[in-house]
Amino acid sequence: MRRPTKRTVYIGLILAAVAAGLGIVLAQSGTDPGASATDDVVEIVDGRAIRVDASGRRYVVDPALIVGGGPPKDGIPSIDRPRFVSVAEADAWIADDELVLALVYEDVVRVYPLQILVWHEIVNDTIAGDPILITYCPLCGSGIAYRRTLDGEAVEFGTSGKLYNSNLVMYDRKTDTYWSQIDGLAIVGESAGRTLEAISIDTVVWRDWRLAYPDSEVLSQETGFFRRYGVDPYGSYYEDSFLIFPVEERDDRVHPKTVVFGIEVDGAFVAYRESDLIALGTIEDVVGGVRVRVTRDPAGVVSVVNLDTGAAIVKERDFWFAWYAFHPETHLFQPATSDEN
Repeated sequence: MRRPTKRTVYIGLILAAVAAGLGIVLAQSGTDPGASATDDVVEIVDGRAIRVDASGRRYVVDPALIVGGGPPKDGIPSIDRPRFVSVAEADAWIADDELVLALVYEDVVRVYPLQILVWHEIVNDTIAGDPILITYCPLCGSGIAYRRTLDGEAVEFGTSGKLYNSNLVMYDRKTDTYWSQIDGLAIVGESAGRTLEAISIDTVVWRDWRLAYPDSEVLSQETGFFRRYGVDPYGSYYEDSFLIFPVEERDDRVHPKTVVFGIEVDGAFVAYRESDLIALGTIEDVVGGVRVRVTRDPAGVVSVVNLDTGAAIVKERDFWFAWYAFHPETHLFQPATSDEN
C-alpha cells in the first residue's frame, strides 16, 4: 500500500477526512458533565464495577476519558454487505508486501486488506453462517475479530467517532452501547460490562498468505463507497514515536509502535514482540502459572497454545503503547538472548 511522502500524520488525517467528505479531523476532547467519580456502583459484571451517572447512563469507563476522533458517528462507514473476489483478482491491486487481516474459520479462508480497512475499520461479515465482526484500528495497529452476537441475536456494529486510549470505540446498532475495540468491552451504555467473544485473526503479509492459502476469499474494493484504496492517509504515523490522542497509561521501555502479540491467562497479561517471534520462531513461557507455547509459521500466523490443556489461546495484535494502555499490569517477554531493555 503506497504511503504519502508527507512526514506529518496530521496532514494525512486531513486528507482522509476530506476524501470522506467529513470536513472535520482533529480530536475534540473535554470532560463529560454527566459522569462523576462519585456515581454509585449499581452492579458488578465479570468483576467490573458498573456505575450510573445522573442521566441514568451505565458505564465502566468514565465517559470523560472518551474523546472525539474527528469524524462523526458512522463518518468512517462500516462495510455491512461485504463482497469477495479471488486471490488472482485481488493480486492485481494488492502489493506483495502489503499487510492484510486473514483468518481461517470453519474451513472458510478470508482476507481483509488493510488498504480497505484503514478507510472503514469495521466489516460486519457472516462466515459459515455465523455473524463475525472484523475490526481494525489504524491508530493502534490492532486487527481483531469477534462474534457479533448479543443474547443470541446477530448485531451490526459501526464507528462511533470516539476514541478511548487512542483506540476505536465502536457502537452496536441494537442498544447503541459504546464498545472498545481492544478487549471487546462494552464501556458506556445499556450493555456496559459485557464482552464480545474474540476469535483468532492474523495480520500478515499478502505475499506470504497468498502462497499458503491460494483459495482465499478476498474483500473486494467494490464496497459501495468511493475511497482512495491503496493510499494510506496515516502516512508515517506507524513508524513515528508520537501519539495523536491521549492514553491513560504509558510505558517507554520499547518504541510505542512496536508490534506485540498480547495474551491473557487467568488474569495475567503478557506481550510478545513480533521481532522476537520472527527471530525465535517458537517461544515457551509460563503465564499465570500456565505453560504456553507461542509460534509463528511461514505465512505469519501466530498461534498460542495452553500446553497444560492443549487449548488454543486467542492473541491480540497491537502496537505496544495500545496494549499497555489497556493492560498496564502486563509483562513484556524478554528472550534470554535479547540485549534490549
